[in-house]
Amino acid sequence: MAPFENKGLILSIVAGTAGLSLMLIWYRKSRKRHALVRLPALLGGGNRLSSLSLENEAPNEQGEVMVLHRRQLQILEKLNGLLLSVEELKREVKFLKEAIPKLEELVRKELQGKGDVQRVSPSHRVTKRRKAETASGATETTSSEEAESEGGYLTAHTDSEGDSEEEKECMKSPNAVVKSEEEEELFNFLQQVDNLHKGSENDKKEAFRLLLEKNDKYENYVDFLWRLVRSYGDLFEMTTDTEEKRKYVTDGKIQAEKAVQLDARSAESHQWFAVMCGYMSQFESVQNKIRNGYLFKEHLDKAIELNPQDPFLYYLNGRWCYSVAQLSWIEKKVAAALFGTPPTSTVEEALQNFLKAEEMCPGYSKCNYVYLAKCYKDLGQKNNALKYCDSALSLLSVTNEDKEAQKDLEALLLTLKL
Repeated sequence: MAPFENKGLILSIVAGTAGLSLMLIWYRKSRKRHALVRLPALLGGGNRLSSLSLENEAPNEQGEVMVLHRRQLQILEKLNGLLLSVEELKREVKFLKEAIPKLEELVRKELQGKGDVQRVSPSHRVTKRRKAETASGATETTSSEEAESEGGYLTAHTDSEGDSEEEKECMKSPNAVVKSEEEEELFNFLQQVDNLHKGSENDKKEAFRLLLEKNDKYENYVDFLWRLVRSYGDLFEMTTDTEEKRKYVTDGKIQAEKAVQLDARSAESHQWFAVMCGYMSQFESVQNKIRNGYLFKEHLDKAIELNPQDPFLYYLNGRWCYSVAQLSWIEKKVAAALFGTPPTSTVEEALQNFLKAEEMCPGYSKCNYVYLAKCYKDLGQKNNALKYCDSALSLLSVTNEDKEAQKDLEALLLTLKL
C-alpha cells in the first residue's frame, strides 16, 4: 500500500471516529442523565467487542445506540486491519534497513571497474542478425535469433541468415591461433547448431549436448560462446523444474559474462547476457532483482548500439520500460539506496519500443501485440488496445512465451469488454 493511500485511509478513519464521538456526546447530553452507555472495547484475542450494557434506556433509545455500536464496530475492524498492514510494512522496512548496507558494499565491489550501471527488466525472444567485422585479419559471422521468455517473455520468430564465403571465418580470441581447417570445422558446427535451435525441443536438447561436448575445444570463440548461452536459455524455457531452471540460468550467465569479456563488440554476447539477467530475476530477492535489472539495461543498450536493426532488442527494451513503470514505491526506494538514483521509465516509452519492433518486422510476435494492447489500455486508449488484441489473436501460440501471452490476452480482453 502506497504511503499516500495509508495517509488517506488514516485520515478518513480519524474523521469518522471523531464524527462518531461528537454524535455520542450530543446523544448523552440530550438524553436523560441516568442513561449509562458503556462503549465497546477491543479484546486482545481478536476483533470481538465486549457487549454494550445499557441501564434505564427506553426501547427506541436502545435501538439508536445499537446502530451507533454497529458503525463503531465497522470502523474499529477497518482500523485493526490498517494496523496489521502497518506492522507488516514496518517489518519489511526493518529488514531492508538491515540488508541494504551489506548489499550496497557487495554490489559496488562487483560493479567496480565496469562503468556506470543501469536498470532491470525481463527477457524474451531473439531475432537473427548477421554482422561482419574485421579483427586481426579475421571476419566474424554471427546469427542470432530467438524465442524465449522472462519469467516468460519470448516469441518464436526465427530468421535465416545468408552467409557469404568471406564470412566463413568466425571471430576468435585475439590470442588464439587456429588453422583454417579448424575454422571451417567450427563454421560448419555452428551452422548445425543454428539449424537444431530452430527445430523441436528434442533438436534444441541435442544442440545443447553438442555444444557442451565441444566447449573445451571452442571456449575461446565468441560465436561459440553466445550460442552456448542461447542454448542454456532454450533449456531454461523447456524445463518446469525450478532447481533445473536456476542451474541453467546460473551457468548461462557465467558463459555470457565470459563472452562479453572475450569480445566487447559482440552484440549477441551483450544481448544474451541481458537475457540471462532477466531470467535470473525470477529467483532473486527484491534487492538482487533490481541489481540484475541495472545490468540487464546496461548490456541491452550496448547490444542496441552495436546492432540497431534487430527488432527483438527493442521488444526487450519495451519490456524493461514497462516493468520499471510498474515498480512499487518500496522497490524504487531500494534501487535509490543501492545505486543513488532509482530506474525511471514510463508506459509511453515502453509503447514506443514495442511500436518500433512492429515497424521493423510487422507481425513480429504475439507477445509484442499483447504488450502493445497493455500499453494502450494503461494510457486509456481502449480502441487501440482492442485492435492489438485482435492482432494477437490472429497469431498461433507456438512457444512457451506465446502460451503465457495468450493467458494475459484473455484476461486483458475481459477487462476491456466490461
